[in-house]
Amino acid sequence: MFNIDVYLKALEYDGPREPTVDTLRELHKRHLMTVPYDSSLNSGRGTSLWAGVDIDHDATFDAVVTGGRGGVCYELNGLFSALLRGLGYPTGVFAAGIRQADGAFGPDMEHVFGFARVGDDVWLTDVGFVGPSYLEPLRLAVDEVTTQYGTDFRIVRDGGYHVVQRKGRSGGWQAVYRFRPEPREYADWGVPSPELERFARQLSGAGIVVRGRAFERGQRILIGKRLVTVDDGHERMRGVVDPGDHARVLAEILRRPTEAS
Repeated sequence: MFNIDVYLKALEYDGPREPTVDTLRELHKRHLMTVPYDSSLNSGRGTSLWAGVDIDHDATFDAVVTGGRGGVCYELNGLFSALLRGLGYPTGVFAAGIRQADGAFGPDMEHVFGFARVGDDVWLTDVGFVGPSYLEPLRLAVDEVTTQYGTDFRIVRDGGYHVVQRKGRSGGWQAVYRFRPEPREYADWGVPSPELERFARQLSGAGIVVRGRAFERGQRILIGKRLVTVDDGHERMRGVVDPGDHARVLAEILRRPTEAS
């Protein structure tokens, strides 16, 4: 059963509850550090990956927050938005297309993430994206550069889209995802979409499971047998092919004492 006190305890947060930017930042980062992303949950959903976007908050809370199973974008962001609303933040939801390995973007409604208003400002909130991405909310301000733990972020316009970009301590700007800054309704994902179905088949065919969690200065993302680590703006990748090594990495990301590979 959804409960704000239980939620905040699970996030290891006992600070102020006033709906301020500082509180929003702290809650956002703690969520990414304590509740992992786990795409293995999609393995049995076929082409209906987005059928449950309008989540049952009580059931999802019991599974993710108190049950500790991790979640995917709409589960984690749906719960976080409910928490923020309970604390007095006006919230809403955006849709995004994630940059793929070839540089192209996925379908516009591939990703579900949120926003919260504080005063006159809109802040992007996304605790359901595996990353690499922002650990703290981003103010929706075009061309404003924000530095978080050694990584720069900005939002730029590209045609009718806004694109979230990131840049570490080496290399140039890279897109994270693009979105139209127009609030969506959860019911929008209930409309049949051949584009999303085709994309879901591609994901299913690839068969790659992705898990990730944030740490104090960055993130660790396990993509099949590859581990991406972002630490203070430095990014590195290594193979995780030894079963014992894979089990240890997976257990750390999922916050479990042991985990089979």
